[in-house]
Amino acid sequence: MNALRNRVMLLGNLGQDPEIKNLENGKKVVHFTLATKEDYKNTDGQKVKETTWHNITAWNGLAEVASKYLRKGQEVLVEGRIVYRTYEDKKGITKNVTDIVLSDLQLLRSTKVNAKDEE
Repeated sequence: MNALRNRVMLLGNLGQDPEIKNLENGKKVVHFTLATKEDYKNTDGQKVKETTWHNITAWNGLAEVASKYLRKGQEVLVEGRIVYRTYEDKKGITKNVTDIVLSDLQLLRSTKVNAKDEE
């Protein structure tokens, strides 16, 4: 049961191409956004379409896979854990951020790969 305490699965579309960064300590990290959509009827009976954006972080091997195979607009299923962090911006304002740190991902639609991607 311990593995179920902080676990999230999201099905959505990438908001941008992932960008990989090589850190000084040799680790690799990638960040991208994921949009999930939900349709429901409000109290007036009108259909509402709602999009929620999620910040996704992947490390090392998953970072390499994400940067190589994921592209903006692609539909993916991600699994990970929720991480909350706080930082101060350049103006000294405290910011709260929620990230999903990946433990697994699945590509759901095949995508055409550009010749440039294969180089």
